[in-house]
Amino acid sequence: MSYRNLEIWKLSCSLVPDIHKMSLTKLPKFEMFEEGTQIRRSMKSVRSNIVEGYGRRRYKAEFVHFLTYAQASCDETMDHLEILFETGSLTDEELFGSLRNRLNELGRKINLFTQSVESSHRTGPANTEAPPVSSIQHPASSIPQ
Repeated sequence: MSYRNLEIWKLSCSLVPDIHKMSLTKLPKFEMFEEGTQIRRSMKSVRSNIVEGYGRRRYKAEFVHFLTYAQASCDETMDHLEILFETGSLTDEELFGSLRNRLNELGRKINLFTQSVESSHRTGPANTEAPPVSSIQHPASSIPQ
């Protein structure tokens, strides 16, 4: 298995070019170098931290550490997106809503994946793979109806 099989990595990969393009084509020139730079960097950080954490997956604490950084960078990206929209620099409401929804989904999935690693990850040479994303059960799904 590779980090390339992780759903959270795939979602972050789809967001990186979209955030990048938005920051270069949908913002006023002055924002391209201010908030635009920040949102591009924070989104790329999400992806990179997932990769680095996966590379250290043998050590649970380090894996969780980098997943936590990925979560924080996802939150930071959301904050930059909201700032751009609230200040009127990003005026495309449909684009804002789409990116916001995708960032929310990514953040939720990083959180669930981190919880899964924390609860089921075994360290050592016998188990160097990350738990499968499909094994993650949302806490609300175990509540009796």
